[in-house]
Amino acid sequence: MSDQYDIAVIGGGSAGYATAIRAVELGLTAVVIEKDKLGGTCLHRGCVPTKTLLHSAEVADITRESAKYGISSLLYGIDMEGVTKYRTDIVEKKYKGLQGLLKARKVDVVAGEGRLTSPTTVQVGDRTITAKNVVLATGSYSKTLPGLEIGGRVITSEHALELNYVPKKVAVLGGGVIGVEFASVWKSFGAEVVIIEGLPHLVPNEEEGVSKALERAFRKRGIDFKLGARFAGVTQDDNGVVVTLESGETIDAELLLVAVGRGPNTAGLGFEEVGVTIDRGFVITNERLETSVKGVYAVGDIVPGLQLAHRGYQQGIFVAEEIAGLNPQVVADVNIPKVTYCDPEIASVGLSEAKAKEQYGADQIESVEYNIAGNAKSEILGGTGFVKLVRVKEGPIVGFSAIGPRVGELVGEAQLIVNWEAYPEDVASFIHGHPTQNEMIGEVALALAGKPLHSL
Repeated sequence: MSDQYDIAVIGGGSAGYATAIRAVELGLTAVVIEKDKLGGTCLHRGCVPTKTLLHSAEVADITRESAKYGISSLLYGIDMEGVTKYRTDIVEKKYKGLQGLLKARKVDVVAGEGRLTSPTTVQVGDRTITAKNVVLATGSYSKTLPGLEIGGRVITSEHALELNYVPKKVAVLGGGVIGVEFASVWKSFGAEVVIIEGLPHLVPNEEEGVSKALERAFRKRGIDFKLGARFAGVTQDDNGVVVTLESGETIDAELLLVAVGRGPNTAGLGFEEVGVTIDRGFVITNERLETSVKGVYAVGDIVPGLQLAHRGYQQGIFVAEEIAGLNPQVVADVNIPKVTYCDPEIASVGLSEAKAKEQYGADQIESVEYNIAGNAKSEILGGTGFVKLVRVKEGPIVGFSAIGPRVGELVGEAQLIVNWEAYPEDVASFIHGHPTQNEMIGEVALALAGKPLHSL
């Protein structure tokens, strides 16, 4: 194994290993330096394991409701040992596959914490790795609030994944993606859940109509939530926690899940000492992801913006191609697809209607919502929701949002429509298979094009 490379990547999560794989495809040499496990948060503590829990939760709900599908079954309980085995088996399989992939692609992997010591050198223990370019991809950690200590019955999502029992009642601090996904899981497993959100709506970064639809669905499921509620403090003992809000209201629960977002892992790694500009822990880059130090790039969760694994993939590929001189196209965060995997699911890409009106003017925007009750496949799956497209009048579609069962699967076509600036008339001319949920995009496009089929 060499100590000299074209690209040295500090961090082996989604963004880091994507950089290295694409670099090797382009004929460059690359090394990934990882202090923990390849795959990072997404594979081991985030995207993948949480989705296994959500699938187990869906199976529990379907079993409870099986009679309405004509199937007689009983749910005897939640076997957390079995749930954990299902989760760990999938994660381990994906981990072994990733290790094999990097080995097959001839990407060198160095175990240990990498510290940036110059624009072209990374120190790993007593070993110095030299590279023409260095890519910072050190990922993120679960944040907390000032003065709120994690420990005991006050836990983060990482701790929640490892629970070997179903709590009787959980308070969830934060109504964003992580908060609503764990709330959804625990409710399906039989726990009582209350979400505390300081802003006026759950999933506040989504279209307001989506937030309101999720709130209606959660009320129907029996998930409690308090909006515009500010956290004041928490005490705990052997029996549980007592959460106090600024209003003076208190909430008793067995656990408090702190789900207030993720912070960048950049402290103590030599970045600032080498001259890399840091703001509130995040690495500041130009639009082409180069830092303030020439030849040093940053990708993934440490770059301000969406903290999504697929954004990390995209940025990693982009940087490798940038270093190779291919001049890749910049993709703005707003045009990166987002999916929240609670029940019901949420998906979006592009501008919300409100943001589109801010950008183009209210009189230049039109939109159509298609209620999923009109879609046969969605009716089969059950649940409520809608699919919405936003367009510039006589112009392209600039936004998509949806809420309902499995609508995350629609975001693939939606991101192509938005990123390729398709007109409704373009989409309306294509045939969508029936019966599929994908048809709903076609229905909304037909309506925006002035020729609705299964809607008024």
